[in-house]
Parts: sequence; C-alpha cells; structure tokens
Amino acid sequence: MSYEIINPEDLGAPKGWNNGMLAPRNGRILFVAGQAPSDETGVVESADFVTQFSLALARAIRVVEEAGGKVEDIGRLTIFVSDMDAYRSSTPSLGAAYRALMGRHYPAMSLVEVSRMVDDNAIVEIETTAVIP
Repeated sequence: MSYEIINPEDLGAPKGWNNGMLAPRNGRILFVAGQAPSDETGVVESADFVTQFSLALARAIRVVEEAGGKVEDIGRLTIFVSDMDAYRSSTPSLGAAYRALMGRHYPAMSLVEVSRMVDDNAIVEIETTAVIP
C-alpha cells in the first residue's frame, strides 16, 4: 500500500518521521494495542532500552502481519517510554534497531514519556495504526 506523505513546508523538515500519512481509499484500519517488550509467556526479561524497543516494535509489526499487512502499511506509531533520558542516550542504537525492523519507512510518530508501564519491568511500549489494503 502507498500512503501519501503530508509534510507542510512551514512546519520544517521532519527527521525520522513524517507529519502526516494519508491512506488510500478503501483500506481497512487496524488499531494495534500497546505492545510491551515481553516474550510469548508475557515476561519482560531484558532491562536494556534498545532491546526492549526492538521487542515491542517487533510484536506490533507481528500483529500487522497477522492481519495481512506489512511494515509499509503502518501509518502511525506511538512510543511510550518511562525514561526519556534512556531514550535520548540510546538514539544511535535505536536508529539501527528501527531500520532493522522498519527499513526506511517512517510513519507519523509520537513519543510520550509516562510514569509507569503495566509491567513494572517494561520501560517501552509501542502501539501502531495501520491501513491494510
């Protein structure tokens, strides 16, 4: 599927995301719940920020794939973190981890710092919205 990327010039050039993604007509919207960085038993094992980010993103992508979609169908990505300093200090490694899973596809994104996650061992949670053709 192909989104029309919407980046108004007067907002400045985004880096690593797009301001808007306009989906084509007649797609099905998939709302993916926040995915914690847990294994198949629900356990969060790693305390490493980049590892947790990769696991949470991989789980969100897996839901999209199960619905018949692919990474390029993701139009919105919301990242919740409980430690903004850990996020900021991990950005070079996060970029590589992101590209390993998402390639050069950059949906509309938000990053939100929260005080806690449901799982006390989680410091990252990721949710997505995709339009499946």
